[in-house]
Amino acid sequence: MTAEPRLGIDIGGTKTAVVLVADGSVQAMRSAPSGRGASGVVDVAVRLALEVLDAHAPRAVGGGADLPVGACMPGLVDPVSGLARHAVNLDVESLDLAGELSARLGVPVAVENDVKAAALGAWRLRGFWPAGSAGSAGSVMSGLSAAALGPVRESTDHRGGSALAYLNLGTGLASAVVRDGVVVRGIDGAAGEIGHLPVGGDAPCTCGQVGCLETVASGSALARLWPAVGRRATNPFAAATDGDALAAAAVDVVCTGVGLAVQLLALASGAERVVVGGGLTGLGAPLLAGIRADLERRARSSRMIDALGLPDRVELLPADVPVAALGAAWLSAPDRAGGPRPASVASPPGLASVGLPGERVG
Repeated sequence: MTAEPRLGIDIGGTKTAVVLVADGSVQAMRSAPSGRGASGVVDVAVRLALEVLDAHAPRAVGGGADLPVGACMPGLVDPVSGLARHAVNLDVESLDLAGELSARLGVPVAVENDVKAAALGAWRLRGFWPAGSAGSAGSVMSGLSAAALGPVRESTDHRGGSALAYLNLGTGLASAVVRDGVVVRGIDGAAGEIGHLPVGGDAPCTCGQVGCLETVASGSALARLWPAVGRRATNPFAAATDGDALAAAAVDVVCTGVGLAVQLLALASGAERVVVGGGLTGLGAPLLAGIRADLERRARSSRMIDALGLPDRVELLPADVPVAALGAAWLSAPDRAGGPRPASVASPPGLASVGLPGERVG
């Protein structure tokens, strides 16, 4: 049975990716370097979206077709007004993201911050991360290519009463929590900005504070602690194994910082599982091992922390999983007058048959 398609657009700081989801799996994906400035960002996103739709779902474009479309990007994104602001890496100060994309694609477009959309994508794939199994998400993406994306299927694990946290380790540090299929937003969408929680130290943060968690648990932290000048290796874990004391110290600081972030999310948000994504996940299994080693160290010093079983609750998402685009595909269409509303389009028959919930952003 063929299910109605959904389109997800992920506008990243360096790359824009578009996925078409139907029958519970990814049918197609296109990507290209992101545009710059408000018009450039929209131009690239629309071009990729039309390429995907023209090739795989031509009848879903325009003509009043009710195609669910969602888009996400960095910065302050308001799902009600549709506005995106302060996306500095894209040279965007203010952009009516929903309005511009809707006008160009001919269908309503729901929008969200990229990390929150990624959390929603991780939620939909959550059944593919059995507790304690390192690298299990890789099986989801086996055979991933532009021509064969069928293996990327959504989870049929729909146990209620659960919360999942997505921790994005990129240049900076950010997180988002999905509880029972609903993204937790907080004040002005600031829920999850744990990277700007001061934890000590004298390193200045981009937010204007000093000693934020981001300064010890991010790609920028790793670059500061292990400068590129004067070193030959590109992988700090490999360099540490080869005797590079500076690399060893840097990965220890970063893994400790990420371990603190995982503990913070578990205690403050109630997340039963923390999925780590972002650019740093390219470091692979050694990064996950380092994070779990720090969590085990914390457990040895506290019975309360030990009882949480944190090492088995953290998983690493391979960098090639288009998790933000997948989450964007399942955003609800916004009601500009009354705020976000549950998805107006029922789950397609192919998904409803396995009980997929209709997630919403609240």
